[in-house]
Amino acid sequence: MRADKTKVINEIWDDARIDSFLHKEPLGGEPAEFSQLLHAYRSMRVSDFEIFLQRFKLKGGDINAANKAGQSLRDIVAGHPKSADFLALLER
Repeated sequence: MRADKTKVINEIWDDARIDSFLHKEPLGGEPAEFSQLLHAYRSMRVSDFEIFLQRFKLKGGDINAANKAGQSLRDIVAGHPKSADFLALLER
């Protein structure tokens, strides 16, 4: 972690904050839905990510959205050693 960043623990994720990820602008020219999923995965705890995914699907989001290289979030998460809980949510 960078010296100018402090570690935040037990951060509050209310409905408005989770919903704000449904409107995130794409990162680095990636497709919007993939970018929203990736940003939520990188930012949220498992319980918050589960709520996000429910709302993402309700708005018609595609959890299989792919990045410019053709990878889905599931493909990326599968390679992370501590991602089993996130992966299980993506495989529902």
